[in-house]
Amino acid sequence: MSSQPDLPEAAHADLDSMLSRKFGKEVANYFSGSPLNRLSWLRTDHKFLTDAVKHPSTAFLLLNNLSPLAHDTTKLAFSSYADVRPVIGDSPYTRTEEELISTYDSSKTIAQLVFLGLDERKPSDPSSLFTYTSFTGRPFFALDVTPKGSIAGACTSLITTKESAGLTFLTGRTHMTLPAPEAAIVAQSRSMLDWNARSPFCAGCGQPTLSINAGYKRTCPPTDMSSLANSGSIGSTSGNTPRQRPDCATRKGVSNLCFPRTDPTVIMCVISSDSTRILLGRQARFPPNWYSCLAGFVEPAESVEEAVRREVMEEAGIRLGRVVIHSTQPWPYPASLMIGAVGQAVPGGEEIVLNDKELEKARWFGVEEVREALRSGTGRLDELERMEEVGGKGVLRLPPKTAIANQLLEAVCGGFAGREGALL
Repeated sequence: MSSQPDLPEAAHADLDSMLSRKFGKEVANYFSGSPLNRLSWLRTDHKFLTDAVKHPSTAFLLLNNLSPLAHDTTKLAFSSYADVRPVIGDSPYTRTEEELISTYDSSKTIAQLVFLGLDERKPSDPSSLFTYTSFTGRPFFALDVTPKGSIAGACTSLITTKESAGLTFLTGRTHMTLPAPEAAIVAQSRSMLDWNARSPFCAGCGQPTLSINAGYKRTCPPTDMSSLANSGSIGSTSGNTPRQRPDCATRKGVSNLCFPRTDPTVIMCVISSDSTRILLGRQARFPPNWYSCLAGFVEPAESVEEAVRREVMEEAGIRLGRVVIHSTQPWPYPASLMIGAVGQAVPGGEEIVLNDKELEKARWFGVEEVREALRSGTGRLDELERMEEVGGKGVLRLPPKTAIANQLLEAVCGGFAGREGALL
C-alpha cells in the first residue's frame, strides 16, 4: 500500500456525549479539518484586513493556475507581505468597500486576494502573533499569481523568484500527499480563487464584476471609471466621470449570483439486500481494476436520500431502500461537497443495468474481496503501475484514504459510524 497522509481529527474527538454514544464518533475526511478560524464577520472590516495583510507573521499561499506553491509534495511554502507587495500593492484594503465600488475601473487588473482565516494555535513565542480585539493568531491569505493583465509582469517576476529558490507549484492533484491541515488550506484557497476566476462577469447583466468581502463576494458596480469608448446615449466617460452601467437585478436585495457556489454531490457505498456484497463501478478513464463508489450531483428540489436512490438507479439500475448519511468531504475540483452515504438494495432490485451509460462497468464484489483491497490495494491513480508490480495484476484496486469513497468502504466493512462490530 502507498504511503498516505493521516486524516484530520474530528472536532472534540475525545468528548463523550449523548450524540456520539448514539450515532458514533464524527468522521473527518481529507480536505476538512482546517486549523484556521475564518472570522467571516470581519471580512468587511478593512481596518482588520489592512492590519492583518501587513503583519510580519502573516502567511500568503501563492497559487499559479490554481497550483499551490510548495517545498515538495509534503510541505507547502508560504510567502510574506514583502514578497507579494509588488503584486497586491502597498495596502489593498485602505479604501472601504463602498469607495472601491464607487471608483471601480474595469480596465485595471486587481490582484485576487482571499482572506483564509487566523491560525490561533500558539507557537513557542506568542508575542510574534497578530492580535485584533479578542483574537490572536497568524493570518493566512491566498493570492492568485497567475500572470494576467497589468500585473502579469509582477506575477511572473514573483513566480521566477520562488522557483529559483527551489520551490515548486504542485500541479494536478499532487497536493493530496500534503498533511491534512495544509490540504484543508489548499482546498479553501483553490476553491475561492477558482470561483473568483470563473466569475469575472455578472450572471445577471453580463457586466464585469468586482471582488469584495475579502474575496468571498463579487459585486456588480453601478458605474465604471474605465476609459473605454462610450458611444451610447447614457452619459460619457472621462478620467473623472464614471460611466453609468445598465441596471442589474443583483444590486437589489440578496442575490445568490454574488456568492461562491458549492455543488452538493452524493457518493454512496451500496450493499446488497442480504448484506454480503458491495456495489462498485468504474469509468472508462479509470486504470484497469480500479473501482470506486458511485457518485453524482444532487438536483434542485431533491433530498440527499432521493439523490442517492436516483443516481444508483440511473448508473447501475439498482433499487435502494434505506439510505443513511455517513460523513462529508470538501472536494476542491472545483468546489463540490461530497455527501457520503450508505444505501441498501431492496430484495429483487439488484440486477445491474447501466441505464445512463456513464459507467463502463458496475459489479457486485464480495465483502471479503473489498476488505482485502482496503488492506493492500489502495492508492493514488499515479501509483497503480507500481502497486500491480507488488500486488499482482487483476487485483481489485480502490481509492486511497484521502478519498471519502475509501472511508465509506472502511465504515461498511469495519463497523459503521464507530459502532462496535462490523456492519457486514
